[in-house]
Amino acid sequence: MILPSEIARAGYRLWALERTGSTNQDAMDAARAGDPGRLWVTAREQKTGRGRHGRTWSSPPGNLYASLLLVAPCSLAAAPQLGFVAGLALHDAVSSVTGITWPHLALKWPNDLLLQEAKVSGLLLEAQILAPERVAIVIGFGVNVADAPNDTPYRTTALNRVDHSATAEAVFCCLARSFEQQFTAWQTAHRSGSDAFGPVREAWLARAAALGQEIGVRVGPRNLTGTFLGLDAIGRLLIETREGLETIDAGDLFWPSLRNISGDIQSPDEVTI
Repeated sequence: MILPSEIARAGYRLWALERTGSTNQDAMDAARAGDPGRLWVTAREQKTGRGRHGRTWSSPPGNLYASLLLVAPCSLAAAPQLGFVAGLALHDAVSSVTGITWPHLALKWPNDLLLQEAKVSGLLLEAQILAPERVAIVIGFGVNVADAPNDTPYRTTALNRVDHSATAEAVFCCLARSFEQQFTAWQTAHRSGSDAFGPVREAWLARAAALGQEIGVRVGPRNLTGTFLGLDAIGRLLIETREGLETIDAGDLFWPSLRNISGDIQSPDEVTI
């Protein structure tokens, strides 16, 4: 991997590894060891890739595995907003490489990227308090470029199936650029005290999958069904059910046209990167 020169000039660094256990773990270990942040960690292959709720993720060679360490970029309370900033950057990067745009390329709440209603990428945001007022945030990106797992609850795909010239290196270069653009705009607004999340929220919704459609959401033992209305002011999902408006902090989103490889309606027990 090569870090774009303009990103290096902005103070970012790159650890490019052949193989590792987990790029997210490497990045968080670096933070605990005193790394100042703005560090990208990439690997050609992961042995212990993981996702939300401790789920595992298949990490064969040919795909993109990249994690970005940021140290003290914002308050801990504002950190979840970076997941949406990262989602915008991911969408823009894949769109730049493939030329595909919404609705064929869409963001699935809270952290997946869908290509023609099949998962092509996901995010994992992790945070740890290093000291009072100093938080380490690691954003992990996994993009199916050459290969896609086939043991997931709903369909997956890879970029090479629609663009044979796509490479992990090209996606990473576009991702590093798009994240820096999105992050700089968000951080500038955040530090000025203005509504930093408002523009991010609107841009994310413009790229959203299933907005205005009938969806299901699994929240712990509950399974809710209703219309996906959008996001509230801090990124929580809004769903209009028969019982009224529900605001969801975290859950697994699904809908009837999102199908697994057998053609059945997918389970809400989705796997994420």
